Formats: sequence, structure tokens, C-alpha cells
Amino acid sequence: MYNITLLPGDGIGPEITEAVKKIIKSVGVEINWEVVNAGTTVMEEYGTPLPQNVIDSIKKNKVALKAPITTPIGGGFRSVNVAIRNALKLYANIRPAKTFDGVKSRYENVDIITVRENTEGLYSGVEHYIGDKIAAETIKIITRKATENIAKFAFELAREKGRKKVTIVHKANIQKFTDGLFLDVSREVAKNYPDIICEDKIVDNMCMQLVQNPEQFDVLLCPNFYGDIVSDLCSGLVGGLGVAPGANLNAEYGVFEAVHGSAPDIAGKNIANPTALLLSAIMMLEHIGENEKANQIDVALKTVLKEGKVLTGDLGGTATTTEFTDEVINKL
Repeated sequence: MYNITLLPGDGIGPEITEAVKKIIKSVGVEINWEVVNAGTTVMEEYGTPLPQNVIDSIKKNKVALKAPITTPIGGGFRSVNVAIRNALKLYANIRPAKTFDGVKSRYENVDIITVRENTEGLYSGVEHYIGDKIAAETIKIITRKATENIAKFAFELAREKGRKKVTIVHKANIQKFTDGLFLDVSREVAKNYPDIICEDKIVDNMCMQLVQNPEQFDVLLCPNFYGDIVSDLCSGLVGGLGVAPGANLNAEYGVFEAVHGSAPDIAGKNIANPTALLLSAIMMLEHIGENEKANQIDVALKTVLKEGKVLTGDLGGTATTTEFTDEVINKL
């Protein structure tokens, strides 16, 4: 029996959470889910979108599965996702993007892992207005220590997964101090991994080459801001955010999450696609050592996608969330 923190989120979050729980239970992994809530649903009760009990639960259980939580645009509270990462110092954000047979895409054989520094850069939250909103300023922070941590993580992950190449993504031609430091430190770390090819790409060129020939890339090492954008681009190469899992890690804690948003426009309609959260849960099961069970779910999911008979609307089908979930369980 595993004790794991569960954040059902809002919007479609509760629906896809139930789907994933059902699939995990059907494969025989016994989990005691400790449910905690964050976001708009708890603002009135706690006066904050991230109550302390959420952080306490994750610290106690070490592992969490998190469904999407809405972040207001232009006002309101800052991202709960960013706040959790900062509170737990989850410095590594991992976002795989892989083509699946049966999922419509312009490309074949894409298999990219974006490794994103998760705690600083333009997401440090150090910003302010100048005068009466005459201007606004954001401070971009890049430190040697954080860069060393994420670079080592990327190269160790590449070695563990049998990957051949790490591409450092930057804008050091313009951001000579911040991105320059990120590039220099990452290159220093790369010297300790002679078995792995190391290259670097300026971020705008990186985006162009991802569209032209994504098959050439393997592991991408990115500062926070670029990693957020580039990982979404990579998701678009393989069918969209509906098939994009994610993980936030350090040596002590792991929070696994779907990359997509909460889609409030379809909430409660039983038509949401649980694939991204299920793929994130597969990563979570691997993280806790349940590799065999994770593989069983992975094979079942890929079989459903490849057959294409029972798919949700975003994947080109007409199935409900429940029907899709049951089909994955049937394949188990």
C-alpha cells in the first residue's frame, strides 16, 4: 500500500483523476490517496489558493499526482503550479513528447524529453510596476548552483534512458549574462559525460528546427521560461497537450501532473481525455518502483490509441471519458 497525495484540481481535473485512479486500481497497485485541494475552490475557505496542508501532505508522502488547476490570467493569484514547485524546491521539470500510433500528428518517430529548470529565471516572481503603471519590470535570475543541478539532472537522465544527445537551449547571444551563465555552466557539466553528445541551440533557431526536423533531437536542457514554451511546442508535434505528461522532481519529492489546462468549458461533460494524466501516473509508478505495472498500463493505453476505436473527441473519436477509461482497463 502506497500513501500518495492527490490534487484533483478543478475544471476537468476531478473527472480525469477518477479515470486514472480506476485504471491504476484495476492493474493491482494499491494506493491510499490522500486528497487535498488547491486553487479557486479553496480560496474562500483558506484565503489562499495553496493551503499549507497541501505542502505538508506532499512532504509527508513524498509523491503526489496533480490534475490541472486554473491560473487566472492578468490578475488574481499567481500559479499554484509554480508555487508548489518553489515551496518544495522541485528544480527539475520533465516533459516527454512522443509520437503514438493512432494519434494524428504531422511527424513520425518523435521522442523528445524536455528538461526544464523549474525554480528561477523569468519565473522567479521578482517583478514590479514603475510609477503608476508607466512601466513594468521583471528580474531574470540565473544562478550557477541551479544551473549545475538541472544540467546534471539532464545528463544523468540521458544516460539512464540510453539517450545519445543533450541540446542546451538558450539566448546567450542577447542575454549574455543570464543565458550566458546557463550555457557556460551547462557546458562545464557536459564535460563529465563524454559518452553523450552535447550541442546548443539559440531558442528561436531551436523552435524553427523543431518544426522542420524534430526527429534530430533527444533531450533538451532549458532554462525555466524557454522550457515552458519549447515543451508545449514539442507536445504540438505529437498530437497536443492531451498526450503530454509531466513531472516535477528533486532528490526527495516527486509531483506528477498533466501539462494541459483545466478546460472549464468542457468540465462535467464526461468528454475529457485522461491520457496526459494517465501518462503522468505511469511516470509516477515508475518513480515508486512499480515498473511492471507501469508498463502494463502503458501497453494497454498504446493499444487503445493504435486501434482508434474508442477515442475521445480531441483524438478524433466520439467516446466519453468513461468509455475510454473502460477500454484501457479491458486491454489490461
